[in-house]
Amino acid sequence: MPSPAPATAVAPIRVPLLAWLLAAVALIVFYLLLQENGLVVPGQVAEYLHEFTHDGRHALGVPCH
Repeated sequence: MPSPAPATAVAPIRVPLLAWLLAAVALIVFYLLLQENGLVVPGQVAEYLHEFTHDGRHALGVPCH
């Protein structure tokens, strides 16, 4: 009867809080740049945001019309 393989301990990776905050901010910025068309940001602000990021969206290949 073969003996079972020895168990190896895996140490958890600790991610600093600043890294989580930067990741959250990056996701919000990506959403606003690539997807926001007035669902979250209301009214005139959404139109300004859309026009401000319009050319960048097309340069990245994101359809916005």
